[in-house]
Amino acid sequence: MRAALFAAALGLALAACQTAAPPPAPSPEQAAAGVTPSTFHMPTGTGCSGEVDRFQAVMDNDLSTGHTTKGVHTRVSAEIDSARKSCAAGNSAGAISQIRATRAKFGYPAG
Repeated sequence: MRAALFAAALGLALAACQTAAPPPAPSPEQAAAGVTPSTFHMPTGTGCSGEVDRFQAVMDNDLSTGHTTKGVHTRVSAEIDSARKSCAAGNSAGAISQIRATRAKFGYPAG
């Protein structure tokens, strides 16, 4: 009987020493959820076109990371497109003003 108890105790002691394998690494989809990918680069243009491109990049990134919905992205992108047209028409101040107003309206800090 003692031998059986000793063997059982030894078995439990040895089992307690074994560690579980580390959890598997998350899949790229899981790792990317909610996180800006390392490949993201903010556009570097100047003037109104740079402002427009940067805000569109932020919105596209927010959509891809799940920080905004497709509906909000569509509405904001429409306003960004309006600013882009103002910029292309030579109304730089108006375009920058539109971008700032859209940022404020949708809760984005001044860029």
